[in-house]
Amino acid sequence: MEIKYLIKGGKKLKGEIEIEGAKNAALPILASTILLNEKVILENIPDVEDVNTMLSLLETLGARIKKIDENRFEVDPEGINSWEAPYEAVRKMRASIYVLGPLLARFGKAKVAFPGGCSFGPRPINYHIEGLAKMGAEIEIDKGFIIAKCKKLKGEELYFDQKSVGATAHLAMASIFAKGKTVILNASKEPEVVDLLNFLKKCGAKIKGEGEDIVEIEGVKKLSPPLKYKIIDDRIEAGTFLVAARMTKGEIKIKSKCGKYLENVIEKLKESGAEIEVQKESIYLNGKNDILPLKIETAPYPGFPTDLQPQFVSMLSIAKGTSIINEGIYPERFGYTGELMRMGANIKVEKGICIIEGIKKLKGTHLIAPDIRAGAALVIAALSAEGESIVEGIEHIKRGYKNFHEKLKKLGANINLINVSRETLSNF
Repeated sequence: MEIKYLIKGGKKLKGEIEIEGAKNAALPILASTILLNEKVILENIPDVEDVNTMLSLLETLGARIKKIDENRFEVDPEGINSWEAPYEAVRKMRASIYVLGPLLARFGKAKVAFPGGCSFGPRPINYHIEGLAKMGAEIEIDKGFIIAKCKKLKGEELYFDQKSVGATAHLAMASIFAKGKTVILNASKEPEVVDLLNFLKKCGAKIKGEGEDIVEIEGVKKLSPPLKYKIIDDRIEAGTFLVAARMTKGEIKIKSKCGKYLENVIEKLKESGAEIEVQKESIYLNGKNDILPLKIETAPYPGFPTDLQPQFVSMLSIAKGTSIINEGIYPERFGYTGELMRMGANIKVEKGICIIEGIKKLKGTHLIAPDIRAGAALVIAALSAEGESIVEGIEHIKRGYKNFHEKLKKLGANINLINVSRETLSNF
């Protein structure tokens, strides 16, 4: 038996919540500590499964991790003595690829199992491998492992046909000790990538162009970290709760400074009829008005984030009219819509475009979360639905959200953990 959510829909979310640190910034920053030989205190680290997996992986490699309090960790990488990341340590997390470049830079060799993680269509790691190869690494794929060898990487000009968050972050880390200058063209501008580059600069890396299309990195011989570094807040978590309040016609105040990273999302919520006020350290939303239909196209930052696409599809399933969402990053990221259709949603998907005819009410049913963001989207749908829903696969949600159901309960949601078998669910 596995733990699931039991949700009774129909309650408006109301209240205040705080937002955790950004998982997608914490993961590469933690991986980058492999490049260090001195202790560093990292603050605002979210207690989510993916981050815990990365912390365990660092310990497997020989780092000492000390938990200071709930969101602060001291990482001591001096004892890292292994250049191999085994399958068991990385199988649950796609971001495990992040340790390949830093291990190669530190030891001149690295062996990392192919990463796992979310499964919503192809997200190839060819940019990662091709980039390392261009910088002089010998790459071999053997029995599910990526093996890289190079005594000293050399700076090169690296170009991505499409912006890649993971490849920009990974190859930036790999190039820190490279001989000469590395230039990343068509680099990712995502706030989480910028946060990584800012951390590396605080450690003494020579980086120019963070947050721009071209990032330049001049290789250095050594890094020396600051005493502490605070990771930015999670804009995707903030956006998820804003959508949850909007879909339930609730009222919410989010205590976070991440409003500046959500301009595109906030604009679409306003367009949907929500009343929103953004201040330096908070975002207020009142969702009392009917939900109006939207046209959205996901795009790399500063465009509309693909990681909030599923949540918006849930919300727009009860909008007053027809909405169109063009998934410009992962065209196959609509697999979860079949679950919404089982709740009564009127959705058609073709070639990366989702057309949603809004209906009055969704109806509760048994739902299966396929990944982090789609899982959150199904929970949001269940919160607004008529009747009861059971959501299984919540281990995916825990990979990206800390205390998700507890925060929703604090806002007034009727959501509880239950432990029932598949046989029992067959009668639901």
